[in-house]
Amino acid sequence: MLKLKDDLKVNRIVLIAMLMVFFLVGLFWLKFTPNEQLSDFATFWGKSQDALQGRAIYKTDNDYFAKWAYQTGYLTYVMGIIKLFGAHVLVLQVLNVVYQTLTLLVIYKLAMKVFDNVKIARLSVFLLMIDLDWFAMSPQNNNSYLGTLLFLITFYLLMHDKYWQYLLAGLTLALGNIIRPIGPVAIAGIVVFALVYKFYNKKINFQNILKLATTLVVYFAIFSAFGMAVKASGLNEYGISNRDSEWKFVTGFDYNTNGIYDQNVVDSIDMTQSRKKVSKQEYKVIHEEINYLNKNNKWVPLFWNKLAIMWANRSSAIDFANLQQNHSQKVISIVNLISYLGTVILVIFGWFGSLRLFKIGYNKNIFLLLLPFMAYVAVQLLIEVQGRYRIEFTPIWAIISGVGLYSICNWINSKWGKKSKCLS
Repeated sequence: MLKLKDDLKVNRIVLIAMLMVFFLVGLFWLKFTPNEQLSDFATFWGKSQDALQGRAIYKTDNDYFAKWAYQTGYLTYVMGIIKLFGAHVLVLQVLNVVYQTLTLLVIYKLAMKVFDNVKIARLSVFLLMIDLDWFAMSPQNNNSYLGTLLFLITFYLLMHDKYWQYLLAGLTLALGNIIRPIGPVAIAGIVVFALVYKFYNKKINFQNILKLATTLVVYFAIFSAFGMAVKASGLNEYGISNRDSEWKFVTGFDYNTNGIYDQNVVDSIDMTQSRKKVSKQEYKVIHEEINYLNKNNKWVPLFWNKLAIMWANRSSAIDFANLQQNHSQKVISIVNLISYLGTVILVIFGWFGSLRLFKIGYNKNIFLLLLPFMAYVAVQLLIEVQGRYRIEFTPIWAIISGVGLYSICNWINSKWGKKSKCLS
């Protein structure tokens, strides 16, 4: 990939070849893994069929879709797919592979837009496509892949200057948040980027203010309209709101579990009571955990452990692939090793890439990717963490890793190979 020339025809052939290889491997992975849906994904699958048959998706105001009504957004997507293609989970799985493949394409476009370097773009795609931890959860009907794709498209659109692109960015941002409710993190990064790099350049740029305002107006209009539509349909009387934001902090501040979901924590709270009463219990637990962290100076160890779990340790993605159902322990161990190697590669080259960013030339649009990423990292320090939650921002990390790998290859080539122009 590094030695192939930078030619429009060659670039297209290389990109298409990588996308085709990944798509075929993705289909093989679906064949390699069982179809059974687990955890929240089983809830999505079962409740979507209940809803299509006119049954309620919750019974009490403390059930899953009542307290986390925002998940109704993805539920409607699953319902739509079932309505179109029937209750075949394979359709959702194949669509996940399609979204992953399109994500690789968008990553290529983003890398080109920021660095204008086809080799970095190729390496970014390559590093992401070999990260089994990233694409392992395609057998589950999860909302991460479609949500990630929509957010990345939003970032790409905002790197342009035409009003229709900002309008479309508002649409993709809204749809992304409906599917995967981490939109506030993306919006925070976008606003900070706009304030620092778009709004002000020696003087206030009112045209850029108007463009971003267009994006945000479209976003809030679509998101609000969808919530009202969900209420009006009778699917969920709470729309797509979050009525249990406390829970993420109950688990996130638990030093004993390092912020990971733990059934013992769940059992310590009487979940059979009303949402109002459960909320009071959760607030009490949060205050107890904060007091413990303050008295024992455990904030830094907690944050350190959560960072390791979220971004460096083996994720739980392979566990959700449910390989134990149809493969031996030896096969599972090999797959776990391969998946973790992908993470290690991204981490190592990502650190090199991060350091290299201080010395190389790049488009300021890189901050449109980094700021939401940093906001996401910061939020995860406070709330529940799981390794699989890194899926959303692994593609951005892959771009940074692409810079790292390219820089290392360039350095090796300058020392022992033919003289080449270094990244500048």
